[in-house]
Amino acid sequence: MAEIQLGVIEAQFADMIWEREPVTSSELVKLAAEAFTWKRTTTHTVLKRLCEKGLFENNKGTVTSLISRSQFYSIQSRRFVEDTFEGSLPAFIAAFTKNSRLTSEEADKIRKMIDEAESAELE
Repeated sequence: MAEIQLGVIEAQFADMIWEREPVTSSELVKLAAEAFTWKRTTTHTVLKRLCEKGLFENNKGTVTSLISRSQFYSIQSRRFVEDTFEGSLPAFIAAFTKNSRLTSEEADKIRKMIDEAESAELE
């Protein structure tokens, strides 16, 4: 998949779509007018751009996702670790936890994710 970059407002608009899909483009015009004070043309321009980036599809006025929100943010997170920490997840976690302690609940969740990731590799 090609790299998809979103600005802050594009990401907020994409989240709006993911939260409501399937959603009509006319409903998006109303929502964007309320949330961002956009005109109809601005909403359609941004929607077209997100469709061209491969996130959404506008089929006869009904907008649906081609990639889920969790898939998108998973890809973005992996790219961040690769670009910033040379792909080292331990280096990322060390930086993330440097000035704060993990709660027992957070540590348990991380251990569970690690166990699941290890067992997924074996399948």
